[in-house]
Amino acid sequence: MAARAGLRFLSLPYGLAVRTRNGLFDCGWKRVHRAAVPVVSVGNLTLGGTGKTPCVEWVARFFRERDTQVAILSRGYGAEAGRNDEAMVLEENLPDVPHLQGADRASLATTAVEELEAELLLLDDGFQHRRLHRDLDIVLLDATCPPARDYGFPRGTLREPASGLRRAGAVLLTRCDQVRAGEVEAIRVWLGQRFPDVPVATTEHRPTELTGCDGSREVLEAFRGKPVGAFCGIGNPAAFRHTLESLGATVTNFRAFADHHAYTREDVDDLTRWAETLAPDAVIATTQKDWVKLRVPAFAGRPLWAVRIGLHFRSGEEVFAGVLERVISK
Repeated sequence: MAARAGLRFLSLPYGLAVRTRNGLFDCGWKRVHRAAVPVVSVGNLTLGGTGKTPCVEWVARFFRERDTQVAILSRGYGAEAGRNDEAMVLEENLPDVPHLQGADRASLATTAVEELEAELLLLDDGFQHRRLHRDLDIVLLDATCPPARDYGFPRGTLREPASGLRRAGAVLLTRCDQVRAGEVEAIRVWLGQRFPDVPVATTEHRPTELTGCDGSREVLEAFRGKPVGAFCGIGNPAAFRHTLESLGATVTNFRAFADHHAYTREDVDDLTRWAETLAPDAVIATTQKDWVKLRVPAFAGRPLWAVRIGLHFRSGEEVFAGVLERVISK
């Protein structure tokens, strides 16, 4: 009880600072850079993973299919030693879409337009990056952790109050398959009452295929009925475990590293020893975000498989597509 009270006290100055900063941007006292082309942001309200990378990929493909030259801009958290995991996954899946990383995304925007001839900029994790004007803010909300039941950091995971959703042009509820239908509807009702003008779509993250380090591909059914040893370093490791179980796998061993974990030689050696303890017929799986950083074909002679994930709409796809269309039809 005392610990919760202390965290609640600490969240007050954090919340005040966020509100003050947003107010300065809203009033025009903080300068906003406007790029020469449309800017679409994909972001969220919370710390941790809401599944932004599959959404960024989906949106980028949407515009590329309409012959729009897209460039992705991101802060690049965890990229001190080079490209971070999100950038590597997006580069793997979108080889024709350049990805620029850096703290000054206004400067990156200029570079993307002038040097790469980008016609649209896609801002990854940009909802709180108020310095760069955007034509559309897409906000992802994790259905397993709705903002109505969350608190401001550090007591909870909210980066800013839920009232910030007034800036959103569209809201995507993610991981809707991991909660009861009634809970998804309750979130929709809550959003409709507080933000009636913001369209809401419901989505889930579905595995699309298994990928090997040598470029091999395998169907998802290959995991059905198999014992699986799995590991990951993402914001929501429970979601990855759920994905494996949804494929019919029996997850016998599971290891979770910190989000954006940078794997070392020692980690590889440790995972090799761990793999040796698995059942003889067990297979090893990880996320694509972890796989692109490791590029290890096997552990203890067992092939390492990465599960590729894609965004799937349960409802609201046509409305969401219409919102995106308006950005390039202006």
